[in-house]
Amino acid sequence: MQHSGRSLVLAAVAALAVSGCSRSKPDPPASSKPVGAAMEIKSPLGLPPLAIPPDNPPTAATIELGKKLFFETKLSRDNTIACSSCHNPAVAFTDGRKLSLGVESRQGTRNAPTVLNAAFLPVQFWDGRAATLEEQCKGPIANPAEMDQAHEPLVVRLNADPLYRAEFAKAFGPGVITIDHVAKAVASFERTQLSGNSPFDRYRFKGDKTALSPAALRGLAVFEDKNKGNCVVCHTIEQKHALFTDGKFHNLGVGLDPEGNLRDLGRYEQTKVESDKGAFRTPTLRDIAKTAPYMHDGSLKTLREVVDFYVGGGNSNPHLDKEMRELKLSKQDKDDLIAFMEALTGESATK
Repeated sequence: MQHSGRSLVLAAVAALAVSGCSRSKPDPPASSKPVGAAMEIKSPLGLPPLAIPPDNPPTAATIELGKKLFFETKLSRDNTIACSSCHNPAVAFTDGRKLSLGVESRQGTRNAPTVLNAAFLPVQFWDGRAATLEEQCKGPIANPAEMDQAHEPLVVRLNADPLYRAEFAKAFGPGVITIDHVAKAVASFERTQLSGNSPFDRYRFKGDKTALSPAALRGLAVFEDKNKGNCVVCHTIEQKHALFTDGKFHNLGVGLDPEGNLRDLGRYEQTKVESDKGAFRTPTLRDIAKTAPYMHDGSLKTLREVVDFYVGGGNSNPHLDKEMRELKLSKQDKDDLIAFMEALTGESATK
């Protein structure tokens, strides 16, 4: 949501009233672009160069401010929920729940995806409804099932806080704080949360033939073999890097009710294209061993259950992806495939 000029003035007036300041005119908004020297965010082994939006170059001040906001419960209506509540660094920026909980323990409808490497995704959320990390940040703040905080009261609250006023001024220059400043700071912090240099990366991109165990090596072969796992068709590996996601949307037959109907229409809700019914964005497999439970609805508890689901060809429905088919994998194949996925655990920026 973008603020109109009128709403910014109202926010500024309210903020000044709360802080006890008296001015003849409200302050103008701070600069829309960060001030200060831009920082390079270097991708670890196995990841491509990171694209940076020209209107939000990362700086030391915006990254530090974004980190503080990421853990800030003031972003929620009742001061109980932060971004980190659902994206906890201790569990690879997920929450370990089937479905996430918002204010007053309100249960959402989807599993929290990891923030790690989200900066490389072409779109955000399971259904792709946000084009950028900045846009994504604004959604959970206002969502009634998550933080339940309208944007205008939030910026009033931040503008009334002298410490935040000073920190935003350091990052964006003096002036009124807007929701765009909040989103840009959080997004800059999230862009630093990259995970690479896994055993797979050291094997494939560094040439360390000892980096993968024999089981993981066999699992890699299953993963890439079109006649066996064929996993690589959606969880892609490129010549010089691997995101382990194609960034596209696929219907796997996850989340059918007892009558075989889709409980969640996924991408269709955004596009209204019939073939998008039940389609969800391919999640990355990086750090997958640390981000259970799995699928958009958190319905599969373990990697073993995930592998068995794919071996069975998913659940039949009118829009099942053409790549979904029953797989002929032995128990050894399945064990090896899990060993390979466990070798995708990398080194992340925040432990």
